[in-house]
Amino acid sequence: MKIIIDTNILMSALIKDSITRKIIFESGFDFYYPMESFKELLKYKSLILEKSGMDEIEYNNIFFLLLRKIKTIHAELIQDFFQKAKYLMHHIDPDDIIFIATALAFDATIWSDDMHFQEQNSIRIFTTKEMIKLQK
Repeated sequence: MKIIIDTNILMSALIKDSITRKIIFESGFDFYYPMESFKELLKYKSLILEKSGMDEIEYNNIFFLLLRKIKTIHAELIQDFFQKAKYLMHHIDPDDIIFIATALAFDATIWSDDMHFQEQNSIRIFTTKEMIKLQK
């Protein structure tokens, strides 16, 4: 199964050794993350370090281990889907258009606990609770 993870899911996996991290490492699903969204993740790096209690080296180790399980997607691979994604999400949350475009491009679902994704009905959204059930 192809699953696009949103930034909050990736942040959760970085902050602590949780079920989120376990699902990414052990589920066998194909995870994707749009390259463009690393800017947002970088914006929250100091918060992640603070919440996790990790130092820079520990953070980098976990980050690169996660990247071995997540395929990063370049913008040119999803650009043909931006118009439709914009139509679906611009009135809900413009920052999440990129995740919708990535899901459309790869015929994938999105893993997110942000309820605003549920306001659109073109892309299947899995919450963490649903991901746990899928893993069993």
